[in-house]
Amino acid sequence: MNAAAARLDRTLAALADPHRRKVVELLSGGPKRAGELAAAVGLEPPAMSRHLRTLRQSGLIDDAHPAFDARVRIYSLRPEPMAHLKDWLERAERMWSLQLTAFKAHIEALDETTESSSE
Repeated sequence: MNAAAARLDRTLAALADPHRRKVVELLSGGPKRAGELAAAVGLEPPAMSRHLRTLRQSGLIDDAHPAFDARVRIYSLRPEPMAHLKDWLERAERMWSLQLTAFKAHIEALDETTESSSE
């Protein structure tokens, strides 16, 4: 498996969980503390920590410690994984559009053949 495919697999696996998708949605509005995310998603801190770890390992989010308190972690989205996912989805959409266009042309050709043979 090439690196791009492995990266896409990690992104899709991380986004497969509804809690992690909610975290991504929340972070799209800007960086947030882990406690804010846990409260907004409705998870206890240990469960949120596991989800945040998965999102970090997938490369979807980054964390940083503010200078005023090293115990606090601020999480933010990384744009690259979503850009790769968007590119993949656009390629898949183009492929399916071409397939459906070809299928439509095939059906229309069959219809014309059927109509001309019944005349």
